[in-house]
Amino acid sequence: MSWVRAVAAAMTEHEERLTQLDSAIGDADHGTNMRRGFATVVTALDDRPPGSAADLLTATGHLLVSGVGGAAGPLYGSAFRALGRTLATPDADLATALAAALDAARELGAAAPGDKTMIDAFAPAVDAFARRTAAGDALPAAADAAAEAAERGARETIPLQARRGRAAYLGPRSVGHQDPGAASTALLFRALADAAARSETTR
Repeated sequence: MSWVRAVAAAMTEHEERLTQLDSAIGDADHGTNMRRGFATVVTALDDRPPGSAADLLTATGHLLVSGVGGAAGPLYGSAFRALGRTLATPDADLATALAAALDAARELGAAAPGDKTMIDAFAPAVDAFARRTAAGDALPAAADAAAEAAERGARETIPLQARRGRAAYLGPRSVGHQDPGAASTALLFRALADAAARSETTR
């Protein structure tokens, strides 16, 4: 629950920035939708806490699908549901679950790296997390590496021309703007890193 709370706090803090990014190449509602959606998730899960981390993430996904407007709801919702489903299987770890979440978002959005979408932040984050965990790093270090990769991937959407989503209709005019979905994905992974660091210090 600490990760979901951290995501909700980040979306509230950065609502205006995400909306400004979306106003340049989208519908100018991404920040509002993400803030509202994750606030709804936290309220609902506080009222009826799930029994396990897998259940919590699955419930988060279902709530995001119904509570976040635009394309972000189904994309983030599918990712969190895949996280939960995968963690509920025997011997699954977070690296495997994050890869499943990426696959779910990528399949639903029909997007690949370079299309100027959330995948440009999500894919490098998952790769970085997997590499660091395979090397034996603990969760805080792996999550921090994932956050840095996501933040770098989000920045690297600025010179790209959008090939998917609402921004694709702008053609060359989408160049020079950071993708708002990639920016919110970077916030999601930074929230994971922050939650992991806090968990480590309270042990």
